[in-house]
Amino acid sequence: QVHLVESGGGSVQTGGSLRLSCTASDYTTETLYFGWFRQPPGKEREAVASIYVGGSITYYVDSVKGRFTVSIDNDNKTIYLQMNTLKPEDTAMYYCAAGRTDFASSRVKDYIHYWGRGTQVTVSS
Repeated sequence: QVHLVESGGGSVQTGGSLRLSCTASDYTTETLYFGWFRQPPGKEREAVASIYVGGSITYYVDSVKGRFTVSIDNDNKTIYLQMNTLKPEDTAMYYCAAGRTDFASSRVKDYIHYWGRGTQVTVSS
């Protein structure tokens, strides 16, 4: 069992920045890809970004390309999501996740093995 613990959420104004962190208790054969989902109030959870544990392969949903950067520090088993130029539509609960595939598939939630409990990001206009 792998535990994922997020931190770094908060409230910012439009155009601001936040960095989310996710620390994994361990790596296994089921944690080849780490990344982030988000779920706005009343909406479905969507994949935001993912990164291969080796760091060489990344995925971003179109709405965050050029603004968000996902990275991984394997020495500390920590995954980061740097979020810049935040917009009100980025407001959501952000969840760290891990699985065996990248997060590009529309069915990626079916392949996620581990979830964190989430951290709230609120962007005010």
